[in-house]
Amino acid sequence: MTLGFWLIKIAATTLGETGGDWVTMSLSLGYLLGTAIFAAAFVVLVAAQIRSNRFHPLLYWATIVATTTLGTTLADFFDRSLGLGYPGGVAIVASLLAASLAIWYWQEGTVSVQSILRPKVEWFYWCTILFSQTLGTALGDWMAGSDRGGLGLGYEHGAIIFGAALAVVAALYFWSLVSHTLLFWTAFILTRPLGATLGDFLDKPMAQGGLEVNRLTASLALLACMLVAVLLIPQRPASASSH
Repeated sequence: MTLGFWLIKIAATTLGETGGDWVTMSLSLGYLLGTAIFAAAFVVLVAAQIRSNRFHPLLYWATIVATTTLGTTLADFFDRSLGLGYPGGVAIVASLLAASLAIWYWQEGTVSVQSILRPKVEWFYWCTILFSQTLGTALGDWMAGSDRGGLGLGYEHGAIIFGAALAVVAALYFWSLVSHTLLFWTAFILTRPLGATLGDFLDKPMAQGGLEVNRLTASLALLACMLVAVLLIPQRPASASSH
């Protein structure tokens, strides 16, 4: 079940990249309008998630996809439309994520997902996820891109680096005493740049190191894979007593 969660999460982050780019680039709506569209979807889905009195896997993962697509357009808006470049975008979004976690901890005394028992805490959870997805996008672009202050490592090398970092986090989870809450949020952040680099590898032009797969085709294929996985893999909410 745990492995299934993270596999679906990586698919969702990859879908967020291809889907976000399809709206902003392929449809030529731009980063600001794309961000507004996905922000509206994010608010509606989080509100539905909070109003629900039980766990709905499809609703949960739809909300996750909303954070990944919004994270993609928001990071691109910071990096490109505002001209901050990848390092500047990473710095701003990292500050927003740190502030979200700090305020959550200050209000509740914990940032564990097992503490999500009230609507206010759930809003903290989803806002933190949104900022983690946005930071992940910015990190992935910074690592792979060669423009706007990027490190120019390429999409394949970026995916390998973030995949290796996730493997280290998994090893620490099973064979160390490092806080599981810290490792959870670290893994949550790292899956996003992994998905971002994989998504870019799929849909970017071959001249830029991608496979040039149609963005809509890639997005629909990823969505179909996610739906099959969500329906086949057992899903349950975290309990307050779980560790």
